[in-house]
Formats: sequence, structure tokens, C-alpha cells
Amino acid sequence: MLASVALLVAAMFVAACSGGGSSTPTPAAMATASVMLSDPATCSGPTGPFAHVYITITDVQANVNSTAGDSDGGWTDLTPKLSSQPKQVDLLGQANNQCFLATLGDSQQLQQGNYQQIRLILAANNSTIPNNNCGNSANCVVLAADNSVHTLQLSSESKTGLKIPSGQIASGGFNIAAGQTKDLDIDFNTCASIVQEGNGQYRLKPVLHAGEVSTTSTSINGKVLDGATQPVMGEVLVALEQKDPTGVDRIIMTTLAGSDGSFVFCPIPAGTYDIVVVGQTTGGAAYQPSIVTGIANGQTTGTVGLYAAAGGGLGVVELSGLVTSQVSVDVQLNVLETPSAGGTSFTIPLLPNAQQPAATLSIETAASSTCSNGTDCVTYDMMLPSGGPLLGAYSAAGVTLSQTSALANYVVDGLAFAPSSGGTADCTPSELKTQPYALTPGGGLSLAIETLAFAQCQ
Repeated sequence: MLASVALLVAAMFVAACSGGGSSTPTPAAMATASVMLSDPATCSGPTGPFAHVYITITDVQANVNSTAGDSDGGWTDLTPKLSSQPKQVDLLGQANNQCFLATLGDSQQLQQGNYQQIRLILAANNSTIPNNNCGNSANCVVLAADNSVHTLQLSSESKTGLKIPSGQIASGGFNIAAGQTKDLDIDFNTCASIVQEGNGQYRLKPVLHAGEVSTTSTSINGKVLDGATQPVMGEVLVALEQKDPTGVDRIIMTTLAGSDGSFVFCPIPAGTYDIVVVGQTTGGAAYQPSIVTGIANGQTTGTVGLYAAAGGGLGVVELSGLVTSQVSVDVQLNVLETPSAGGTSFTIPLLPNAQQPAATLSIETAASSTCSNGTDCVTYDMMLPSGGPLLGAYSAAGVTLSQTSALANYVVDGLAFAPSSGGTADCTPSELKTQPYALTPGGGLSLAIETLAFAQCQ
């Protein structure tokens, strides 16, 4: 798994059905849709693994039916010209413009409705693409270390698309009433969506979210400083999080703070978010996580402080474990922390360094002689801050952070997906969590985590 980047698709919609017996909407009741991409990259060179990540998009579609299948007749085409004129985009190509990368096609009309599924169709790798940056493939990664080009293997993305279900769309769907004009943002967490397989190939495993945005003032920004006084000499990763239906704070977007500590997320759907910040110095020392809750788009956090763990040392703990399944599955591993009993569980991003340039870990179980009882398996290692988080609520007057615990108390959370499904959950249950692992003074710098054993996988 590789680090985290965002691909955003902004679409302006309005819509409606005309009254009476006519099935054709009147021109006055129709709306336009424009589609754009954006990219707050975290896995680009020189410190990240990639110089470029190219994908070729052939369509963007929406459906009002949350359970519609791949061949359902209700898919609405938002970018019809892309089918004959596919567009190749470098997701890491706009380091100085975090909000927008490119415009996809011309404006498009559509009808009113509550759109509960979105999907992006990518070109098959054997497609002929004009001005192709990938050589013989339509989709590829270019490694920063040597500029070598590697095909980005697809599963069903060229046929059934990269899917965003209603559970990953803000408010459960994108609701468009007659006479309205709205913007739709699709956040494609690119680096978290790339799996390096055991054979050395790179494969796309989509991690996407969506929601309504405004293209003018939908940002959250701020500055992260060492002890709230000076920039961090190292890497700082900032995660934008929001609660899922179970109440767990999930990462929506991530970005790296600049050399002066500044960061920005844009554009983002309307709503209230939490921000979780982790950092690591060039010498390898970790800071305790800093969490700011209750910040809305259009607001700034002001200065957020990062503080080294008490007691000296590097403040880094390594979590090591095993994931098994009956058949090969993709697994996204998240590390959760609950600062107060019965409170919100936040996702703590992995420490930003060359070994783990993503906020979460994407892995793939596979058959191996080391697996037991005929299962597929994979081992993992994750480096995180050993210190407990500092927590503070957003305030226009400035954020005050308070220590919740001296040491971390982590739960490893695994989400299973079918490898060739375009992002469909797999196994029963599709989510497994470990027991909490509380660090203790003098307890060592590594923890052996219990096995996550997925069963009833397709």
C-alpha cells in the first residue's frame, strides 16, 4: 500500500422532470454538470515512492438506486464524450494546485434525484490512448527512485467501474432537486488505493468518497508547528476524518504539511470534520497525535501544536501481526484510538516516512507455505506514535489541546474487499477488530497483535 493522494471530481448538477404526460424534461428544468479532478498528494517524490500516477478515465456515472447492479439501466452518464475521447490524468502532477487537476469533458445535463451510487470507468490497459505517458498501458505508476514505468493492473475498473456506495457519500446520497445547481466532489484516495503485490506488480484497489461541495469556499486549512512555535523538521501528515455509520472516525482525505507547517483540504463536502495530525522528525522521533474536533469547511484551525512523547526515546511503537482468509482478499488496516471511555474512536494515521507513505495500510492475502490450515495469509508491520493523543475542540479563538493519556491504546481494524470487484466488501463479517492494546511504561517498542481471521469470503 502506498501513500495517500486525492482525486476529486466536482460536478455541477440541476435537474428535473417536467410535469404532464411528457417524459422529456423542459430545457428550463434541466441543469449542467461539469467534472473536475483535484489532488492533495502524499506519496509523490522525492520522499514518496511515486513520481507519477497516471489513470485514463473513460466515463463518470451516477445512479439513484443504492443497490443497482453493474448492468442496471439507471446509470446516468455525466461525461459522455470521454467514451470516445478518454482523458489521461497524472494524479501527482499538480503539486502547486491542491484543489484541481483537470476538467473532464463538457457540461452535461441530468434529471433530479437522490444519487446514491457513483462510479468511475477507467480505460483497459490494452486501449490505444493518444499522447500516452504509460507506453503500452493506459494506467501506470512511475517510480520516483528510477523513473521506471509499471503498469497499474486493473480488476473490473474498465468494465464495472470504481464504485462509491451511499455509505461513502456524504449524507448518504447526492440529492438534486428541480431548479438547483450543485457540485459533486469525488475524493479518490489514490495512494491508499494502490497495492504492491508479491510478484512486484502494482494493482488498483479503490478507496473513494463523495459529497456535495462548492467550488469557491470549501476548504479547511491551518498550520502545524512543533510545540506551536516552529515548523517540524521532518514530515507531518494531516488527516481529515468524519464519522461513519458506526460512529468511527474514518479518514476522508490526507495531506502533508508544507515546510512552514501549513496545510489545506479542498474542495470538501459541507459538514463537520475532525483533524488528526501525526509527525516524525528527520531523526526518526515521533510526536504524539494531535486531534482537533468539530471544524467545518470554510474554517481554519489556526496553529495546531505537535508535542514529543514524554519520557524520552523516539516515541515509536511497531505493531506486527497476521491476517488470514479462506481465499485471497484485499484488506485495509486502520489503527483506532478512543481517547475517552465511550467516546469517539479516531483513526490514527501511520507515521509518515519512506517505509509507510500512506495513512493506512493496504495488503493482500495470498497462498503461501507459511500459511496454516490451507488459508491465504499476509503479515504486516506498522509504525505509530507510542504516545497518547492530545485532544481539543475547534474554537475560532484558537485550539487548546489537552493530554488524554501518556501512552497509546490501539485497536487494529481490518476491512476486507474482494480483489476483482471494484471495491465491494467481502467476507462475513467484512470488518474485524482486535482487542485494545495499551502501551505500558517500559513495555517495549513493539507489540505482537492477534491474528485477524476473515471467513466466508467469496
